Amino acid sequence: MSAGWLRRGSLDEKGLAQPQITRLGTGSLAREPVHKPANRITRLGTTNVTKNQPDGPAIAHRPLGKTGLSIPTVVFGATCLGNLFVEMSDGDKRELIQQWLAHMPAPVAIDSAGKYGAGLSLEVLGRELKALGVKPGDVILSNKLAWRRVPLTTPEPTFEPGVWIGLKHDAVQDISYDGILRCYDDGCRMLGDYRPQLVSVHDPDEYLAATEDREDRRRRLDDILGAYRALEELRDAGQVSGVGVGAKDWRTIRELSSLCRLDWVMMANSFTVLNHPPELVRFIDTLAERQIGLINSAVMHGGFLGGGNFFDYRPIDPADREDARRLQWRDQFAQICQRHERSPFQVAVAFGLSHPGVAAVALSTSQPGRVGEMVSAALGDIPSALWSELRGLGLIDADYPHLETSKGGSTDDRGDDSGSGPPASLAGR
Repeated sequence: MSAGWLRRGSLDEKGLAQPQITRLGTGSLAREPVHKPANRITRLGTTNVTKNQPDGPAIAHRPLGKTGLSIPTVVFGATCLGNLFVEMSDGDKRELIQQWLAHMPAPVAIDSAGKYGAGLSLEVLGRELKALGVKPGDVILSNKLAWRRVPLTTPEPTFEPGVWIGLKHDAVQDISYDGILRCYDDGCRMLGDYRPQLVSVHDPDEYLAATEDREDRRRRLDDILGAYRALEELRDAGQVSGVGVGAKDWRTIRELSSLCRLDWVMMANSFTVLNHPPELVRFIDTLAERQIGLINSAVMHGGFLGGGNFFDYRPIDPADREDARRLQWRDQFAQICQRHERSPFQVAVAFGLSHPGVAAVALSTSQPGRVGEMVSAALGDIPSALWSELRGLGLIDADYPHLETSKGGSTDDRGDDSGSGPPASLAGR
């Protein structure tokens, strides 16, 4: 651990430095400032472009809201490092991380969460980045907070049974002022030499959706607002670069954006080529006007648009009227993509990046050999004729204003965004 990254405090039972927390009064914290990525911090302004290989394609880094960071237009989701649906070997996990680093210029952006494998994803990231000799300034890490590791006392974890494979720990939800700080410190301990520059409350929409009555919702919202008060203090103390939210229901993001001082947001299964209602587009316009950056996740609806059998993390039911409509839409969409010699994945990624308020798309795969394909999809040109045909058949909103010849510049889903393999990852959950 370099001197600049050793945080003052005691050592835990494994000899790892633990942060010292100093109360400055009610609800205030003092911590050492976060290390910012070297040679790649850009205030809001024009896009930076670098190359990942001397003769390779240009990769864009776009400013992310008010964070002061500039991120690549592909953020790699790390759910698979937590053994989502399948227990990856350590060698495969290291190879996947190596492919992330090989296909993207520094800083490489990676999204994880304490919920991913009860912290296993964070633990693997810290271990493998160190083993590969990656400098802390060469990665931008996002840690979505709400779940923390606890001992496993049952045959399998109690959170999301059957989803995370081969775990040796369990996880509990802990959303409150003090709880979110416990989650943050838990994540920092597992990351080792690395620290998250981006933090967020994870799935506040699901937390609110579990409400029993109006009073319970008020209490749950107070828990969330307390968590944000703690994260805002971390940011104001220089410990993190940006405070955000990771959710699937964009209406919850809209509600919280009016109550909290957000720098960035991640929405999943929301703004896609299949689903982009005018109300959502107007909200993204508002985020851009307020300089709140957007990372767009799960643009393939859990692999569904690529031919998968899951839609937004649930099995598709052809007998259901809405699912039947989606299947018909997908068939027409695939035929148009084929006529224009583009894959559904390429078109979905290009649409997901098309709004000027979108800084990046979060993409996931458990297969190292697919990483290059993901980045290439975000670099591809989509012909205007393809968009025109989609509009003409009513497959996309005729009034959506941001489509001509779209080029990603470079870019939770459970599993593989391309539609093969298990349902798409939760890099936005």
